[in-house]
Amino acid sequence: MSSRTPIEPRRRRGSTQPTLKEVAEAAGVSTITASRALNTPELVSEAARTRVLQAVEQIGYVPNLVAGSLASARSRFIAVIVPSLANAVFIEVIQGLQETFEAQGYQILLGNTDYDLRREYQMIRTFFGWSCSALVTAGLRHSPACRTLLEGWDQPIMEVMELGDALDLNVGLDHQEAGRCMARHLLKRGHRAIAYVGAGMGDDYRAGLRFEGHREVLEGQGFTAPCLDIGRPGGLDGGARGLDLALERHPGITAIHFANDDLAAGALLHAQRLGLDVPGQIAIAGFNGLPLGRHVTPRLTTILSPRATIGRVAAEEVLRRLAGKPVRRRQHDVGFTLLEGEST
Repeated sequence: MSSRTPIEPRRRRGSTQPTLKEVAEAAGVSTITASRALNTPELVSEAARTRVLQAVEQIGYVPNLVAGSLASARSRFIAVIVPSLANAVFIEVIQGLQETFEAQGYQILLGNTDYDLRREYQMIRTFFGWSCSALVTAGLRHSPACRTLLEGWDQPIMEVMELGDALDLNVGLDHQEAGRCMARHLLKRGHRAIAYVGAGMGDDYRAGLRFEGHREVLEGQGFTAPCLDIGRPGGLDGGARGLDLALERHPGITAIHFANDDLAAGALLHAQRLGLDVPGQIAIAGFNGLPLGRHVTPRLTTILSPRATIGRVAAEEVLRRLAGKPVRRRQHDVGFTLLEGEST
């Protein structure tokens, strides 16, 4: 969505959030039993507790953990949930969010899902229970129960890192187009046998989106587009494994498009240990534009994702919503930049 028409504040589907009474009715138990199932589960049967928990997920109920007169108030906390704290990409997004929120008197509550959607759901329920003022989450994919919970919440929700059909607000970049961009670059360099290598792409689905764009370009030119998933962990060691596996399974390849810079840098360093000339015998490309890529030799060809910008713009739009102002756009495409190094 590219229109600059101001967007009015988000409104939830109903007039009130689900209550414990509604949970009890959906589970076919009394309100007291529903309360015990959630707070003192040892006092109810396993069957009753299961029915209550199913009802909680079904209607998106969140217990308010703020007691007394504060129960209806919003805190100055904003929940931020990312899939990894070991990845520098998300650290830079968090920094952009934190600096912008803190300047307006808000603090972040940080959660790490380790790419587990069930864990994301549990974290969001907990954060909502503490009356957070807004939620920022990395990605657009959520479990069905989590989506029900998010759709019933009446505060700002910002989904970052990618673009798509967002629940509320969205800041990110087009990962399929980024994959197309690198594939076109490698073709322009004269490569025709190009492999794509990722790590744990079943969880890191944005790497999968980039592969889809990569494959689209190669197959559109009549070339095959092999893809290798080395599984987790990734990092520098994973890049070395990826290079070995790609050369073993596809001995005719002349270029490898890695899903991220950590993998690409690991492969580049491993190629030097093997005595392979980069890019003469094998070209290597990455994604993210991490500082590491500028300090290896040869410098890494990669795509720069504006991570701090994503955090800053996301925070600015959330703050506008919290201040009762129309947001500038519900969806911001921050774009990306191809950084041409000597590795291709």
